[in-house]
Amino acid sequence: MTTEQYLNNINKRYKLGNATEHTFRGDLQQLIESMVPTIRATNEPKRQSCGAPDYILTKKEIPIGFIEAKDIGDNDLEGTKKTGNKEQFDRYKASLNNLIFTDYIRFYLYQDGELIAKIEIGEVTNKGIKPLTENFVSFENLIKNFCIHIGQTIKSPRKLAEMMAGKARLLSEIIERALNSDENNSEDSTLKDQMHAFQQILIHDITAKGFADVYAQTIAYGMFAARLHDTSLNSFTRQEAAELIPKSNPFLRKLFGYISGPDIDDRIKWIVDSLADIFLATNVEEILRNYGKATKMEDPIIHFYETFLSEYDPKLRKARGVWYTPQPVVDFIVRAVDDILKSEFDLPQGLADTSKTTIKVDIQGKMVDQQVHKVQILDPATGTGTFLAEVVKHIHKKFVGQQGIWSNYVETHLLPRLNGFELLMASYAMAHLKLDLLLKETGYKPTKDQRFRVFLTNSLEEYHPETGTLFANWLSSEANEANRIKKDTPVMCIIGNPPYSVSSTNKSDWIEKLTADYKKDLNERNIQPLSDDYIKFIRFGQHFIEKNGSGILSYISNNSFIDGIIHRQMRKNLLESFDKIYILDLHGNAKKKEVCPDGSPDSNVFDIMQGVSINLFIKTGKKKENELGKVWHFDLQGNRDLKYNYLNKNNLSSIKWNLLKFTTPNYFFVNKNFDGKDEYDFYFDVSKLFIINSVGVVTSCDDKVLADNKDELQVKIVKNFEGDRFENDKILDYLYRPFENKKIYYEPKFLGRSREKIMQHYKKKNIGLIISKQFGGHKQFILFITNSINDKSSQPFAPYYNHPLYLYPETDGQQKATTPAPPEEGNRIPNLNAEIVNQIAEKLGLKFVPEKSTTSATFPSSGAGNSVSFPSSGGVSEGRGGRNTKNYMELPYNPKLKERAKELRKAGNLSEVIFWNQVKNKQFNGYDFDRQKIIGNYIVDFYCTNCNVVIEIDGSSHDDKQEYDTARDSYLEGLGLSVIHISDIDVKKNLSGVMSMLSEHPALKVTSPEDGNFAPIDILDYIYAVLHSPTYREKYKEFLKIDFPRVPYPKNKEIFWQLVKLGGEIRQIHLLESPTVEKYITQYPINGNNIVEKPRFLNSPFLDSQPNNLALNSPPLESQPNNFSLNYPPLEGCPKDGVVGKVYINDTQYFDNVPKIAWEFYIGGYQPAQKWLKDRKGRELEYDDILHYQKIIVALSETDRIMKEIDKIEIE
Repeated sequence: MTTEQYLNNINKRYKLGNATEHTFRGDLQQLIESMVPTIRATNEPKRQSCGAPDYILTKKEIPIGFIEAKDIGDNDLEGTKKTGNKEQFDRYKASLNNLIFTDYIRFYLYQDGELIAKIEIGEVTNKGIKPLTENFVSFENLIKNFCIHIGQTIKSPRKLAEMMAGKARLLSEIIERALNSDENNSEDSTLKDQMHAFQQILIHDITAKGFADVYAQTIAYGMFAARLHDTSLNSFTRQEAAELIPKSNPFLRKLFGYISGPDIDDRIKWIVDSLADIFLATNVEEILRNYGKATKMEDPIIHFYETFLSEYDPKLRKARGVWYTPQPVVDFIVRAVDDILKSEFDLPQGLADTSKTTIKVDIQGKMVDQQVHKVQILDPATGTGTFLAEVVKHIHKKFVGQQGIWSNYVETHLLPRLNGFELLMASYAMAHLKLDLLLKETGYKPTKDQRFRVFLTNSLEEYHPETGTLFANWLSSEANEANRIKKDTPVMCIIGNPPYSVSSTNKSDWIEKLTADYKKDLNERNIQPLSDDYIKFIRFGQHFIEKNGSGILSYISNNSFIDGIIHRQMRKNLLESFDKIYILDLHGNAKKKEVCPDGSPDSNVFDIMQGVSINLFIKTGKKKENELGKVWHFDLQGNRDLKYNYLNKNNLSSIKWNLLKFTTPNYFFVNKNFDGKDEYDFYFDVSKLFIINSVGVVTSCDDKVLADNKDELQVKIVKNFEGDRFENDKILDYLYRPFENKKIYYEPKFLGRSREKIMQHYKKKNIGLIISKQFGGHKQFILFITNSINDKSSQPFAPYYNHPLYLYPETDGQQKATTPAPPEEGNRIPNLNAEIVNQIAEKLGLKFVPEKSTTSATFPSSGAGNSVSFPSSGGVSEGRGGRNTKNYMELPYNPKLKERAKELRKAGNLSEVIFWNQVKNKQFNGYDFDRQKIIGNYIVDFYCTNCNVVIEIDGSSHDDKQEYDTARDSYLEGLGLSVIHISDIDVKKNLSGVMSMLSEHPALKVTSPEDGNFAPIDILDYIYAVLHSPTYREKYKEFLKIDFPRVPYPKNKEIFWQLVKLGGEIRQIHLLESPTVEKYITQYPINGNNIVEKPRFLNSPFLDSQPNNLALNSPPLESQPNNFSLNYPPLEGCPKDGVVGKVYINDTQYFDNVPKIAWEFYIGGYQPAQKWLKDRKGRELEYDDILHYQKIIVALSETDRIMKEIDKIEIE
C-alpha cells in the first residue's frame, strides 16, 4: 500500500460520516507493514483496554515502537489539555521511548520524551480529506526512521532509573487494569491466580493496585539483576533474563521462567519486552561502578534503588516504609553484636565463629541428631539486605591475608548460618542481588549451586501448605523453607530494622498468642499500640532467643516502647527474659517536637517523624528464673551528622551508659526522676475525684458533621444524610481545639465514638475539666476547660479526657448516693467523689454545698449624664488582674466607663496618690488593691479584692454629692461590699493614723466567702490553678507523663481561696467569657484581602526614641514597604518586659503588638496562636475571626501572667 492509496481509503471511510478512530486502524497497519516489511504492527483490543497503545510495532517479536491513534481532527494531538489527552500522552512519553501520536493524517513523533518531528499528509475540508502530496516523501522517511530507531546507549544511572521507573510504572498500571477487568468480568487468568496466591500466603489485604506495584517492581529489578550478570552485551531479552537470574535465588528464577515462557499473560507481554529492551542499551555493571565512585557511597545498589523509587512513585517509599538504614547505624549494631558474642558468650571469633551445636530434627517422624552452626544469624525483616551484607563485610575483614580459604569459609561456615526473611518481592530481589554482588566483590568463587538463605515469606506467620497454583507453590516453597528455620534452627543472633505500623495487618494466631504476653493485666482502654508491627517483631525475636536458651536480639526500632505507659508489661516481660538490655536512645521524635537539652534541634537518623532507638537484648542463660535483668541507657541527641559520627567512633564499651533503677509498675527503660514520689502519692487523683470521665468525641467524619456555624452545618447535614430527618436541637457547641469552637450535629449514629454517657451532660449548662492521662514530649501537659462537648484531639499520644463538673439525671428525681450533698430538687448533682470531697472539707474546716450561690445585682441609674442601665452580669468577672486574693467576688462591669477611669487615674489627685503609695504592691497586709475600679455604673477610688471593701477618699467636692454618694454606697452594699470613707485632709495630715485605723477595721479582716461554704466550682478552680503552676509542673513532670495528675490537698483556707480566685480567672479567660479578653492588646492596622497565606512572627522591639514627626512625615501604613516596621510601644496589657512583634498572615497584613510569649505559648501539644492561623491557610478571615484571634492573644498572654502569680503561692 502506498501513501496515496492509504489516504484514498481513509477518505472513503471518512465520507461515510460514521467513522471513529477504530475505523481506520486496519489501513494504518497495512500501510506501515507495506512500507517496512520486516515490521509487524499489532493492534489488539485486549491490550488496549489494559492501557497499551493502539499499535505495538515489533521486529522479531521485540517491540521497537508504539503508535497511539485518535479520531481524525482530534483537538489535542499535542497532549496539552488536562481535559484532553494530556494524562495519557504524558504517561506514554514517560515510559515509551519511540512513540507516534496520530489522528491518521497528522503524525507527531516522540523519542525519549522529546518531539522529534511532526507532519501532515492530508487536511480536512468540506469535501473530505485533501492529500498534501508535497509531504508524502517526508512522511515515508519519518515512518522508516521510526521503525529502525535504536535507543541511545544509557550511561547515566539517573537516566536508567528514570527509564526503568517509567516502564515499570506503565507495567503496574496495565497489570492493575488487567486484574480489575478479570475481577469485573469473572474471568480467570494467571495474573489473577498469582495475586490470590500472594494474598493467601504473604500479604492478605493486598489490593490489585498493591500487587501490580510489587509485581512490576520485581520484574524491573529482576531484569536489572539479570543484565548485571550478562557477559554478552549485544543481546538481551526476557528469555535471556530467565537464564541469567542467579541460582542462588530459586524463586526469582521460577518467576522469570513464567515471564519468559509462552504462558505469560499476553496483556503484559509487550511492555515486559519493552522493559527488557532498555537494558539492551545499558552496561549495568559499569553504571553501578561509576555511580558508586561518583556518590562515594558504599552501597550504590541501594542508592540506585532509592533513585528508582523516587522516579517510580515518590510516595511509595513512605507508604511502604522503605527506609534505607543508615550505614553508621548498621555498622554499630553489627559491631556491638560481634563484641557481645566475644565478651558475654566466650566466642573469640564473634560473628565469624564456626563452632557447631547438636539439635534434634524431625525427619520423617523420627527425631534425629543434627550438627548445625552455633552462631545462627537472622534478619526477620531483611528488606534490601543491608544488615546481612554488613555481617559479610565485617567477617571478611577478619580474613585479611587469608583469601585462600575465604571461598571455602563462605560455602561451609557463612552461607549456612546467614538467614533472612522478607515480605516484599522487590526488596527480596534486591537483597539477593546485593549479597550476590558483595560476595563476588570479596573474591568468593562458588563451587556449587547454593541458594542464599533469604526467603520470601511473612516472618510473623507459620508455614503454609502447598496449594493448587504454580505461583502459590513457589511461594509455599519459600515459606516452608523459612519455616524450617523457625522450627529447627537454633537462632542465636537476630538483627535488623523491623517495620513500624500501628495498624498492623499481621494478625496470625501464632504471633497474636506471643504478643498476648505483653498485654496481660494492663487494664487499659486502648492497647492498640501493642499491636504495632515493630512490637510483634521484638516478641518474634524474643521467642527465638528464649527457644535457643541464649542469644542476642538487636534492632533499631521505634522507641515508643522504652517509656510508653501502655508498654509497661512488655518491658517487665523483657526484663524477665533477658539478662542485660542496652538502650541507645537516638530520639528524633518530630511528633513530640523533641529538642536537645540546650534547645537546639534534635534530628532523626531516618527521614521519619517517630523517634528511634538501638536496642540490644542479651540472654546468657545465667540469670535466675525470678530475677529481673538490668538495663543500661544512653541518650544521643543532636543533628544527624553528630549522631552518625558518634556511632562511627564508639562501640559498646566506650559509651558512658546509665544503669537504670526500676520503679514498679512501669519499669521504664529511660532515666526518670521520681523524687517526691511518696509525697505525690499522698495527693488526690483528679480522675478519681470525678466519678465519671471519658476521652472526647471521635467523629470519624469531621467534614460531614462539623462546621463553623449553624447555617453551614445544617446545609452539610441535609446534603450528607438525606435519608434522615434534620433536627435543629441536635446542633450543639463543640470544643474542637483550644480556643477553636465549632458546631456539631450530635447524632450518635453518625459519629465514630459519640461518648454519649459523658457528653449528654453538656446539653444543659455545665463545665468540665479537660486533662490528659499522660503526655510525651509536650512543652506543657494537656490542660483546658470546656462548657461543651469536646473532641478527642488529633494528638493520638495524648487524647483529651473530659471530666464534667455536674451530672444531669436521665429522669426527674434521680440521685447519686455516692455524691456528697445532692440538691433537694435533684436537678443536677456534682460529679465528685464524696470521700475526696469530705477530706478537702475537713482540711479546710468548710462545708461543701452542691451549688455556688451567686450575688444577683442590677445596675441602677446613677444619676450621672452618661449612665447606662445594664442587666446583671450573671456572675461574669471583670477582673483581669491575677491577684492572690482570697474572697474573690464576681462584680458587674460597665465597659463604657473604661476611658473615664483611665483619665481619673492619670489626673493624680494628691490625697489619692499618697494613699495609693501606701497600699499598692500589697504593702498593706499583703492585700491587693485596685485604683479607680469600675463597679457597675460607678468608679470607686479604691477596691480591696481580698476583703471586698471599697475605700473612698472624700474631699470638699463631696459636700454637694451626698445624694449621689448615698445611692452609690447603697448599691455597693447591696452587692455585699463594705464602704469606708476617709477624709482627704486626714490622708494628707495624719496618714499614720489612717493606716492604723484601717489595720484594725473589721471590714478589712479576711474571712471565708459563702459563710464557710465551698462548692464544686471552687474545687475545679483550685485544681485548675494548681495544674497551672509552673513549679508544680516542673517538679512532677515525670509523674504527669504517665498518669492523670494528682493534686495536693489545700494547705489552708487562705491559700485555697487565693488559688480558687486565680484558677477562676484562668477558667473564664480560657472560655473567653472574661471581659479581660475583650480588652485587646493587639492591633490589626492594614487593610487587605485578609487571606491567610504563611503565618509568621517578626520581632518589633520597642524603640525608646521615636522621632516626633514620624507619623507626620511617613506615608500611611497601607503604602509602607513590606520590610518597613513602626516600632510601637506595647499597648496597655502587653507584657512590658517581653518581646512583642507582628504576626503576619500574608505579605502585607499583620496583627501588631503580639507578645512573643503568646505566639509561642503551648497548651498541650498545640501552640494555639500558631495552630489557629495555620488551620486557616488559604481562607479569608472574617470580621469576627480577626477579633477572635485577638482574644486568643489576650487569653494566652494573661494565662502566662497568672501562672506566674500562682507560682508566688506556696501550694504544698
